Amino acid sequence: MSTARGEFSSRFGFLMATSGSAIGLGNIWGFPTNAASNGGAAFLFTYILMAFSLAYPALMAELIIGRHTRANAVGALRQLATGPVSRKIGTGVGLAGLITVSLILSFYAIIGGWMMAWMFEAITSMIGLDTASRWLAVDAVPRNALFAVVFLALTIYIVSAGVRNGIEKWATRLMPSLLVILILLIIYVFTLNGAMAGVRAYLVPDFSRVANTGLIVSALGQAFFSLSLGVGTMLIYGSYLSSNENLPQTGGIVVMLDTGFSFLAGLLIIPAIYVALATGVQIYDDAGALVAGPGLIVSLLPTLFDSMGLAGAVVGLVFFALMTIAALTSSISMLEVPVAYTVESLGTERRKTTILIGSAVTFISLTIVFNFGVLFDLVVTLTTEYSQPLLGFFLAIFVGWIWNRNSVLQEVQKGYAGVEHSLFWKIWPFYIRYICPLAILAMYVQ
Repeated sequence: MSTARGEFSSRFGFLMATSGSAIGLGNIWGFPTNAASNGGAAFLFTYILMAFSLAYPALMAELIIGRHTRANAVGALRQLATGPVSRKIGTGVGLAGLITVSLILSFYAIIGGWMMAWMFEAITSMIGLDTASRWLAVDAVPRNALFAVVFLALTIYIVSAGVRNGIEKWATRLMPSLLVILILLIIYVFTLNGAMAGVRAYLVPDFSRVANTGLIVSALGQAFFSLSLGVGTMLIYGSYLSSNENLPQTGGIVVMLDTGFSFLAGLLIIPAIYVALATGVQIYDDAGALVAGPGLIVSLLPTLFDSMGLAGAVVGLVFFALMTIAALTSSISMLEVPVAYTVESLGTERRKTTILIGSAVTFISLTIVFNFGVLFDLVVTLTTEYSQPLLGFFLAIFVGWIWNRNSVLQEVQKGYAGVEHSLFWKIWPFYIRYICPLAILAMYVQ
């Protein structure tokens, strides 16, 4: 690979970047509440099964395509095409991925901005700036617009510095910090009244729920979304990976890091929910279900922190710092997808390109902020429930049916000479050819 294009300097840097992309807000509020609402450890067991049996093969497809082609999502699929029809489909899928990931980033930045606002709210509360604290705590257009812009500015700053000096440098700083903060918060929450009831709700399985179709589809969807599959983020990170790396092993570590973080997030959030219940906070919505999604993070937990006095302000600061870091590590990978495509296709300078594309995403994000009731849920639904699974389906088709099997094998052999005789190669080609497309379609239909 040309050094001008960029390459991760180490496996650790790659793992921190890819796990940063995978580990985001969905792990922290999506996985725990899905688990609590779907049989606790029964959902955890199903999620781990889905992650390794279906999401892992799809992740490997993106990593292998990326490293083989050394190109952005559009260029990579065009390289794999075997004729004019598949070339047009590849171009369409790649461009659709660019649009999808840009739209995901536009609403993700709003949520990341909420996390930053609550982090600063904790700071102003501790130092007695009550007016500023009240302004930061109110869900209003000016606040949301300001912090969406600030969040995207940070993302633009990191991505503009390139692969090694931007993405890798900050991922290797932010991800270890994320883990340390998470573990410290778990230890603290476990000391509070009501936490053990949450632990039981999370870890005691209700195996009668395992065969539930809704649970299976929810676990599969969580696994695919959590690993950022289908929109080219893992493909582009794979293109920056050295040919000496053992891809099956490296991909497995990424999945283990992602599922491990999800498990730890459950150990924090679900006990915290039950701590809130013990303090008199309402944890169920009008339909009798646990409060989930953004409502969990920006309503229930701040109420809990407020009830804890000064200690709550400190915990709130640390918690929302955790959330901001998680959001930022994911947003970096999202912005890199359209930036890489533009730089490689048009030969533009990275810093200017990043600012230009980041500004365009900021404009879309602000449009959503000012039309929140109409656009937010619509954009979320179109991108994550419709577009992302369908793009994942086409990526599986390209690897399983269009790309020559021997070429795939030769690429994987670069970092794992004996892969042809491994369990991975005996199972993976069949999975990516048949099982993954059918599973993704089933999730899409659901």
